[in-house]
Amino acid sequence: MAGVSTKEIKTRIRSMESTKQITKAMEMVAASKLRHAQAKITQSRPYFQMLYGAIREIAEKSSDSSLPYLAPTKQSQHRTAFVVIAGDRGLAGGYNSNILKLCYSQMQGKDVTVLPIGRKAVDFFQLRGIPLLNEKYAEAEGISVSDCFTMAKGLCKAFREGEYDEICLGYSNFVSVLSQTPATMRLLPLEPEKSGESDIQHEEILYEPGATEVFESIIPEYLGGVIYGALCESRASEQAARRSAMDTATQNAEEMIADLSLKFNQARQAAITQEITEIVAGS
Repeated sequence: MAGVSTKEIKTRIRSMESTKQITKAMEMVAASKLRHAQAKITQSRPYFQMLYGAIREIAEKSSDSSLPYLAPTKQSQHRTAFVVIAGDRGLAGGYNSNILKLCYSQMQGKDVTVLPIGRKAVDFFQLRGIPLLNEKYAEAEGISVSDCFTMAKGLCKAFREGEYDEICLGYSNFVSVLSQTPATMRLLPLEPEKSGESDIQHEEILYEPGATEVFESIIPEYLGGVIYGALCESRASEQAARRSAMDTATQNAEEMIADLSLKFNQARQAAITQEITEIVAGS
């Protein structure tokens, strides 16, 4: 701070105090939104887990691999649709960059079309020249349950018609307020889980009116539920990451204010000492 006047230091202190007020306010808003997001996770997780387990069990016990959604379409070129959930804004630590980089790394070498959810996802893939299915869901915060089921029906229709032979999902998994992990999962075609032999696994499931009709009706509902569950996880992860980032920014601002205050007091004391010295020397 050599050569900096007390007036300049005082201006910097006021600037940092203003920044601190902004980051503190953003932290409080994120904390409030996080509580609502956690409540939605609590409500949606049991449904998601039960639905996921039921569909996997049906896929595992089904003996007909030609059923819709159980086998990829026969195409000369492998095409993948990737649903990627990110945020609308920044200032959330590594929330956006972590999930976008993970998805982008898994897209390398594939013929991919992206269905982006959130403005950051739209901008990221547009910048890299990856084709987008549409931009209808560029505002992640305004997406509802019905929107998730609408996009799920569209994806299922495209899969049945052979436009894609694989559909994947990228989202952020909410572990805790301090931990959020990016994750990807394959939605279609359904893959039976490998497990040990048991009598239950060999039981045959009878479908009424038929396996094809059952799969045609239940899989879009399953996909919509999975996408909504992932959206809830991502929203909570975003608010938790933003809360942590703003808390860190507030602490950094407080440290800078303390350091600047010390420098200000030292500069003022030096100026007073110099004035006294000049007065004594003059007398």
